[in-house]
Order: sequence, then structure tokens, then C-alpha cells
Amino acid sequence: MIDISLENFETELIGASMAAPVLLDIWAPWCGPCKALGPILEKLETEYAGRFTLAKLNSDEQPEIAGQLSAAFGVRSIPFCVMFVGGQPVDGFVGALPESQIRSFLDKHVPGEGALAAEVEVAQAEALLDEGATDDALAHLMAAVQADPKNEGARFDWVKALIEAGRWMDAEAAFEPVAAQAFDPITPHTRFAALGAWLAAGRAAASSPATAQLEAAIAANRRDFDARFALAQQHFAAGRLVDALDALLEIVMRDKEWNGQLARKTYVAILEVMTKPQAKPAAGKGTADSKLQLTGHAATVPSDPVLDQYRRKLSMALF
Repeated sequence: MIDISLENFETELIGASMAAPVLLDIWAPWCGPCKALGPILEKLETEYAGRFTLAKLNSDEQPEIAGQLSAAFGVRSIPFCVMFVGGQPVDGFVGALPESQIRSFLDKHVPGEGALAAEVEVAQAEALLDEGATDDALAHLMAAVQADPKNEGARFDWVKALIEAGRWMDAEAAFEPVAAQAFDPITPHTRFAALGAWLAAGRAAASSPATAQLEAAIAANRRDFDARFALAQQHFAAGRLVDALDALLEIVMRDKEWNGQLARKTYVAILEVMTKPQAKPAAGKGTADSKLQLTGHAATVPSDPVLDQYRRKLSMALF
């Protein structure tokens, strides 16, 4: 439990909530319901064992912060609790609620034990991948998905790492539980769809003509889009992603609608595979510019000049 003031608001509330949820309890010494609620919240913080942090704000001592939050939520009474996630106030409740209702509130925003374990496994996997220890990293990614099957980032990283390791059958098996999401005709999951395109490229490359044969066909007929696409699939499967983009771009520039826009869709899938997810700031490293900027700012992904270049090329080809 921490006490919030203007001095530590930025680091202990905004910054800390980028790493794990923070529940802010706005109270006052003269408030009877506040005194009833406080011990319940403290008990739950202990019981949830680090899955969220309880922060306390004395409204008499910190009227500026309390006033802004009350105005933002249209609340005029205390106790008033606000949940901060990702540097922003996302939900709240008023009054000394029963413990069961507070648990229900927490469970909407606080990761389960499996989710917390999965995050630890993913962090270990990322470090191992940076060191080139692929097999060990894959073991941690598999453990992350087993701990939290709904962790989309862990599953994406697992399938991606399996493909990059050339373990296509294992990648297909790891992908199968989310295939329906990837290929949903109404709301397809963009990142999973990109993995589906990569796996399709692997299957296609395994039975396609030799590279030299495809290149000869293209040299003989610049509009042999089947050969161009097959060559792009070979590049994609082999991890030569820029070469694959170049081959697909040639199709898009000549015929945007070819084969139901298959070249464009595959091009976009490769861009998605190449795009790194937004980094999660460490605890205490907030990004808000002022001491009382309640909404904070989302962390930005560093610009990738290659990605930017190929996004511009596609835009120019389409428009």
C-alpha cells in the first residue's frame, strides 16, 4: 500500500499502473464509510499477492488530485475508488461496497494468477531469444500459453518463434486453437491472420517449383502473377521478408485486384509480422508530461525505417 501525493503521483500511480493495475482509494479521516472500506481493500491487496497495488489518497490533504478525479467521473462523495491501468483511470466505484462486490470489480481489471505467470514466462523468453537460446525460449513461451491460453501476445510470439526455427508442424499445432479468430470473416484477428498467412506460405513453398524456374517464368512474362506470388511465398517462408514484399509489390502495382487482392493482403500480413508490439514500460516509468495529467500518454513504438518505407510504397501503389 502506498500514499499518493502531488510529489509521487506521476511515478507511484501513473507510472506504476503501466506495469500492473493500481487501485486508488480516495478517503478522508472524518469519513465513516472510508474507515469501513479501508481494511477490506488492504486485506484484498494482500490476498491478490501483487496482482494489483493499493494506493491511498487523503482528499483533505490532496484536494487538487481528488477534485480532478471526482470531476472526471462525476462523483461528489467518498469513499471513491479509481482503477488505473496502463497509465489511465479506467473504472471506479463509490461507497463502502461489500467485499464480494469489490472482488467482482477487481476481477474485471486485475490479471489472474495464470496471466501473471504467463507474463513472467514471456519476459524470460524474450531475454533468451535475444541471447539466441531459441529452444529454451520456446519452452518458456509454451509454458506462458499453458498458464494463460488467452494471452494473445504469448501465443503470437510462440508461433512466430516456431516458424523462425523451422518447426512448421509444431507451429501449425500451436496456431490451431486461434485459427478461427484469424480467419473470422467479419472481424479477423489481424496478428493471428498474419501468422496464418505465414503458415500458408510455408505450405505453398514446400510444393512450389524451384526458385530459378519461377524467376525464368517472370523474366519471360512480367505479368505472370502466379509465378511472382509463388516466389513471394518462398521468400516469406524462408524469412526473406523484404524480398517477399518486393515481389508482392510488383503484383500490386500491376494489378491491385489480382486474385481477390491476395498480393496486397499477404503484403499487409508480412508488415504485421515485422511490426514489434508496443513495449510495456517498467514500473515507475510514467510518461505523462505534468504532475497532474491523469490520463497519461501511451508509450510509442520506435519508428522502423524499413517498415515505414514499405508502408509508403504500398500506399503509393494503391492510391
